[in-house]
Amino acid sequence: PDCSFTCHYRCRALVRLDCSGPPGAGDEDDGNEQVLEKDTNVDEPSEWEKTELDQAQVEQRIKEYNSQINSNLFMSLNKDGSYTGFIKVQLKLVRPVSVPASKRVPSVQAGRPQPQGVKRRTSFYLPKGTVKHLHILSHTRASEVIDALLRKFTVIDNPRKFALFERSEKDEQVYLRKLGDDEQPLRLRLLAGPSEKVLSFILKENETGEVNWDAFTLPELHNFLLILQREEEEHVRRLRHRYARCRQKMQEAL
Repeated sequence: PDCSFTCHYRCRALVRLDCSGPPGAGDEDDGNEQVLEKDTNVDEPSEWEKTELDQAQVEQRIKEYNSQINSNLFMSLNKDGSYTGFIKVQLKLVRPVSVPASKRVPSVQAGRPQPQGVKRRTSFYLPKGTVKHLHILSHTRASEVIDALLRKFTVIDNPRKFALFERSEKDEQVYLRKLGDDEQPLRLRLLAGPSEKVLSFILKENETGEVNWDAFTLPELHNFLLILQREEEEHVRRLRHRYARCRQKMQEAL
C-alpha cells in the first residue's frame, strides 16, 4: 500500500486501512478540519482557568450543564462539595505504544517448578480517532487522567511521554494548550460547558522540544533508528528522482 504500513503478521487480519489515496494524502488530522492550529504555552491560563466558583455557583453550573447534554453522562454534586462527571478524550498519537505480552517458557528439567513466564512487550499504533470516556472527580488531576488512559489501554510506556491538551475553536482557528499536571479537567469541562467546539480534550505525545531518550527502552530506540533510516532512504530516492527528471529535461532542451 501507499502508506507503507508495517504490522505484526498475526495482527494483519485485524488491521483496517484505507490506502487507496496518493502518498501524503493522509498526513492531515481530519478531512473535514481545514482550520489553522495554534499552540499556546502551558503557562498561559485559559479563560475558564481564571474563573473561581463558590458552592452555590458550582451547583447552578452543574444544573445548567446537565440540562444541555443529550446523553446520560451527567455531572453529580457530592455532599463534601466535590462533583463527579465524564470527560471524553481523543487519542491522537503518531508514535506506537507498548503493551505487555508474555510467553510461557516450558521447563526442560523434571522436578523444577514451572516458570511464571518471560515478560515481553509489543508495540502497535492506536487506531486514528480513538476516543475514551472517563468518569472522574472534580479534583482529578491531568496527570491522573493520563495514567487512567494508559491503564485502560494497558500501555506500559512512561506516562511522561504523553500530555493532555485542551482544544478550542474560535474565529475559525483551533487553539491547543497543554494542561499542567495539576490542572483539573472536569473543572474545565464544567466551566466551558458540554460543547466539544468550545472545549475538548486530546491526548498527544509530550512535545517538550527536547526528547528524553532515557525514557525509551532499547527496542524502542532501535525501532526509531529503523524508521529514521527508512525516512532518509525515501527522501534520498525522491531527490534522485527529481534531479533525474531535471537532467532529462535539460538534455531534451539541448
